[in-house]
Amino acid sequence: MPYLVECLASVEAQTIDPERIEVITVDDGSTDGTGEYLEEFAARAAMPVTVIRQENSGGPSGPRNVGLGKATGRYVFFLDADDRLGPEALERMVAMADRNGTDVVLGRIEGVNRGAPKSMWGRTLDRTDVFSSNIRYTLSAQKLFRRELLTRHGMRFDESLLTGEDALFTMEAYLRADGVSVIADYTCYYLVGRDDGKHVTKSGGYELRFDSARALMRLIAEHLPAGERRDLLMTRPLVVTLLPQFGPRFAKDSEKVRRRKLELAKPLMDAYWTPGVARRLKVEERLRLHLVAEQRPELLVSVARFLKDKKQPAVLLERGGRRLYLAYPHFRDAAAGVPDSVYLAEPREARAYPGYREGGAGSLLRRAARKARRMLRSAAATGGRAAAV
Repeated sequence: MPYLVECLASVEAQTIDPERIEVITVDDGSTDGTGEYLEEFAARAAMPVTVIRQENSGGPSGPRNVGLGKATGRYVFFLDADDRLGPEALERMVAMADRNGTDVVLGRIEGVNRGAPKSMWGRTLDRTDVFSSNIRYTLSAQKLFRRELLTRHGMRFDESLLTGEDALFTMEAYLRADGVSVIADYTCYYLVGRDDGKHVTKSGGYELRFDSARALMRLIAEHLPAGERRDLLMTRPLVVTLLPQFGPRFAKDSEKVRRRKLELAKPLMDAYWTPGVARRLKVEERLRLHLVAEQRPELLVSVARFLKDKKQPAVLLERGGRRLYLAYPHFRDAAAGVPDSVYLAEPREARAYPGYREGGAGSLLRRAARKARRMLRSAAATGGRAAAV
């Protein structure tokens, strides 16, 4: 309360037939009149409403699991009490899933007095997956899930995690799903910023973030063998969950906290930090994680201060503009010994800088590989043979 009032009003305003909706509410030991308001809502709502009241569980996983256990519909949607739905949200998401036979539907999210994910809303996608789109960067629970998928795999929220439990659940759904749909042309969900700033995603100490990253990395590794697809998905917990612990705040941390953060990160970096992950990152992200992997707190602190002061790195172009280095702290410092490759911008980052010329040996090799593949396909089609070069 009082956000719950507008949340439930957005449920009543849904354009889908009320007879197609069941609302299951779980009052997780609130003390602000939530339970009484839910009972009042259930008495007047046009759709069936179940009100469950229980002792406080300490996190969102328990009540979500209780609600999921009561659900009987073909699909489930997890709506947080301080957020709200767009009027056509359920109608559009259900129609999308029915039309394409997909197991998960993402409806466009818009922030109200707070940020919201953006990179995955470029265009509406009838059918995609976690490897072919940016959906890995929205792992909140506010998605439409086919209940049969969750039932078949016994999927539930991990009640041992106090933050990041939705990321674990949603990533597993993406990995197990027979297709994912994205609605980018209509705002289905409004992520509302509370006046008191008390969002679950902002609560808890840094150790909880490491718990979350560890669980998500383990899940990805269990589902995918080492290789490009695993590396692609590992960028998410590394950049979104782990990396902020070694940003500007690291410069202000005590020596004890710095040591503890590096201690927690070490087994994760040893297991999952690979060249394939590193090359997918921006230079400053790669540099910080390289120093974490190398356990170099003294170098990390100076990088963190550089970022905290919002300084910009010098740009160095070499090989006729085909190589672009971003000279963050310790670049070509013999005492630091950080390899040049850590500072080398990948083309997608380098293109933003004047004077960069994309191409060179790497491009020549890629063109040669494409030519060889065309020759092999042509030979296979005609029954002949081609020599690979």
